[in-house]
Amino acid sequence: MNFLGCLLFLLLIASFSTFSNALTDSEVAYIAHRQLLTFEESGKDQSNNNVDPNLKFENSRIKNAYTALQAWKKGIYSDPFNVTATWVGPDVCKYTGIYCAPTLDDPKLNVVAGIDLNHQDIAGYLPQELGLLTDLALFHLNSNRFCGIIPMSFCNMSIMFEFDVSNNRLVGPFPRALLCWKEIKFVDIRFNNFEGCVPPEIFGRPLDALFLNNNRFSCSIPPSLGNSTVSVVTMAYNNFSGCIPHTIGMMPNIEEIMLAGNSLGGCFPSEIGNLRNVTVLDVSGSGFVGSIPPSFAGLKSVEMLDISCNRMTGSVPEEICKLPALKNFTFASNFFNGAAPACKSSKDVVIDDGNNCLAGRPLQKPPKDCDPKVVKPVDCSKDVCSAGGMSHPPPPAPVHSPPPPVHSPPPPAPVHSPPPPVQSPPPPAPVHSPPPPVQSPPPPAPVHSPPPPVHSPPPPAPVHSPPPPVHSPPPPAPVYSPPPPVHSPPPPPVQSPPPPVHSPPPPVVQKPPPKPEQPDVVLPPNLGYQYSSPPPPLFPGY
Repeated sequence: MNFLGCLLFLLLIASFSTFSNALTDSEVAYIAHRQLLTFEESGKDQSNNNVDPNLKFENSRIKNAYTALQAWKKGIYSDPFNVTATWVGPDVCKYTGIYCAPTLDDPKLNVVAGIDLNHQDIAGYLPQELGLLTDLALFHLNSNRFCGIIPMSFCNMSIMFEFDVSNNRLVGPFPRALLCWKEIKFVDIRFNNFEGCVPPEIFGRPLDALFLNNNRFSCSIPPSLGNSTVSVVTMAYNNFSGCIPHTIGMMPNIEEIMLAGNSLGGCFPSEIGNLRNVTVLDVSGSGFVGSIPPSFAGLKSVEMLDISCNRMTGSVPEEICKLPALKNFTFASNFFNGAAPACKSSKDVVIDDGNNCLAGRPLQKPPKDCDPKVVKPVDCSKDVCSAGGMSHPPPPAPVHSPPPPVHSPPPPAPVHSPPPPVQSPPPPAPVHSPPPPVQSPPPPAPVHSPPPPVHSPPPPAPVHSPPPPVHSPPPPAPVYSPPPPVHSPPPPPVQSPPPPVHSPPPPVVQKPPPKPEQPDVVLPPNLGYQYSSPPPPLFPGY
């Protein structure tokens, strides 16, 4: 996309919040507060409390499910389609959106195996009693208005296979309960307000798809990314910083990677060229510098490659523009000053090269913006991200603490010195650590004055800057994912398709979806999510 396209795209992202019946901030705060008030510090379940003794249940697990669903019903503050009106009585398998199947350990025992409440526009919170649903393998809650956190009691859902809570108003750090699930294949938590670091352990789970985009995640991308079995990972539009880890080239099954719209930087690691099965690679708008690594010629399967809206320089090599599967290559809004003759649109490949420094090409930057003094090309052979073998660059050398003073001892009672001696500046030999000249001149005995501020600089401001507005924009239409196949009558939503993880078009995060208040959409059959490995036998034929 060109410069105008980048700007329009950001404006589109910013406008997503106007599409949904969003809660006000005060309503979100109230619902989240109510959730926290219901949490008990002990974390124990309440399976025997407040259940009518006259009710007869099929088995104890159905009774626990009744307790969990009734607690959830009390935590719902808006149900515009009246979905929970049927949540009455002991036969929970007849509740709307609740699906039962025989349990794994006893084929004669019926249990709640799946929940599908996608696109119901329900507002409320997730009570800790939902942890009583220990046989739950599928949990679909996308495109609603749930607030608060994901309770740690979800850790009890030990056979969880597919988890989708995308496009809600959920908050807090990465939900640690997800790390308890040993069989999980599909995680979609995009379009929420989760924040903080992504735990390295998530990339050790047997996932086939991981959608984290459009949250508030920060920190660097863990090097454990290289251990992941995912075929699709989207981490776009967060606030990840540092480098792309070199281990990215070790991902065995990866086909689609979206890292756009973060605060990453540095040069691309050459290991990206090892991703010979990748069909979609989007690293646009993330602050990358330097030239295109020659190893990119190894992306033999890539169909869509987007490196636009960065600060890259040099020339675009012919090998990249002639990749055998390439259909769309976007390197607009950079500072490239050369491109091979093959790097032009043709009937087979669409190429966007606008807003660069390419002589003789239309819609380029003005010459003053292409001056080398302004562009400042980066030598990637000296860049930490491409050659240093680290997942994030170290702080500049000058900010490290100087050696302790050796020319004069500290005073007998150094209680007035703010930092320990290792952080104190050396005595007035200016070659070691001269204080800023605009400050007061160094006194004869500088051990009493605080060290210059350069010895403990704050982290770069961009690390804490918020990502693009993501306040409950609905995810794209392809976010529909299949409900569990069940033995007691399968509902209409069973055929709803999940995110199209194997399709070559641009990443799903870049397309506005339909409004969530249009639930009566008839979807084509047989578009179920294709996993690289079969689900557990709880759902035969799934």
